[in-house]
Order: sequence, then structure tokens, then C-alpha cells
Amino acid sequence: MIHTDVTIFVARAVSTMRLRFVTGNEGKVREAREYFDGISDVEQVAYDYAEIQADDIETIASRGAVEAYRELDGTEPLFVEDSGLSIEALGGFPGPYSAYVEDTLGIERVWNLAADEENRRARFESVIAHVEGDPADPDVETFTGTVAGTLDAPRGEGGFGYDPIFEYNGTTLAEMGTEEKNAISHRGRALATFSEWLAKEDR
Repeated sequence: MIHTDVTIFVARAVSTMRLRFVTGNEGKVREAREYFDGISDVEQVAYDYAEIQADDIETIASRGAVEAYRELDGTEPLFVEDSGLSIEALGGFPGPYSAYVEDTLGIERVWNLAADEENRRARFESVIAHVEGDPADPDVETFTGTVAGTLDAPRGEGGFGYDPIFEYNGTTLAEMGTEEKNAISHRGRALATFSEWLAKEDR
């Protein structure tokens, strides 16, 4: 069974909202803390869930969020983030299997697959899934962010994952600082939609 390291948020209605970010990915934690700086406290907690085989990231994130919610006793709202890179010339590969492909092939070999293609367009997608309510039949809300760009040879010292080969307006995500990346990235856009929803819900 394939397991993925994902981003999970758990929020409580306190005077200052606390978001528990459940992941082993320090890069995701850093981006969330930068995004919510001055708004909410972000705490890191490690948790892995079994990644189902599905053709879309929303299904994976939603199922993972429900599993995590039940495992963490279903008493607090919970948020999961999953993401993927889709390469146009490769039929959307690796898409929802991005984490597994990165772990098994590495980003340099993924770049080699696209390097000889005339079309190097690619898209990053991030989905945050929120779960609350009865653990037996919980309510799930999802928030999606996407960013289009092109692939290029790895460069840049920042970021993580596929950031060194994903270029946006001439700059790879790995060449951007966290604040700059959050302003345009798939995860930053998903966080923005999620944050707007939290504000409307007055949580």
C-alpha cells in the first residue's frame, strides 16, 4: 500500500485560531506559517494516511481527511492538503501520483522525461479538504488552487519537491522566497480560498 506524507490542519474555536498542521514536510509547514503569520498559530504534527489510487487529487485529499479525522478521534475540525504536478506532453503524468513518482524516480528523471518535448507546459494543483461533524458521516469541504507554468532544468536552492523544475514567469519556484511563492503558487492559492472560507464561517 502506498502512503503519502500530507498536510493536515486541525482548527479549534479559540480566541486566536490555532491550526495544527499534520505533516512531515517541513517545506509545507514553513509555507503555512508564512501565510498565516499574524493570523493563526500553526503547529506541526506528524501523521500519514493510506493514499488511495484515484485519478484526481480532490478524491485523494477528501478520503485522506476523513481517515485522519476518524483516527484523530473526530472531535476537532481537520484539514488535509495534497498536491500534484501534471505535465501536458505526458498526458498529465504524474498528476495524483506525484509524491510516489518523486520518491521513486526523483525530480531530475522526471525532468529528463519532459526535456526533449517541444511542449513543456505543466500545471500544479493543490487541494485542501476540511472535515467536521459526525465521524460516521462527516461533512467535507474542499478548496483548490492551481498554477500554470513550464518545466525547465533544475535550479534554485529553496522550496521542495518539484519546485526546482517548475518555472513561473521565468523563475522556478525553488528560486522564490516563501512569501513570493505563496503569492502565486498552487498551495498559496488553495490556502487563500481556505482562509476566505474560514473568515466567512467566523471560526
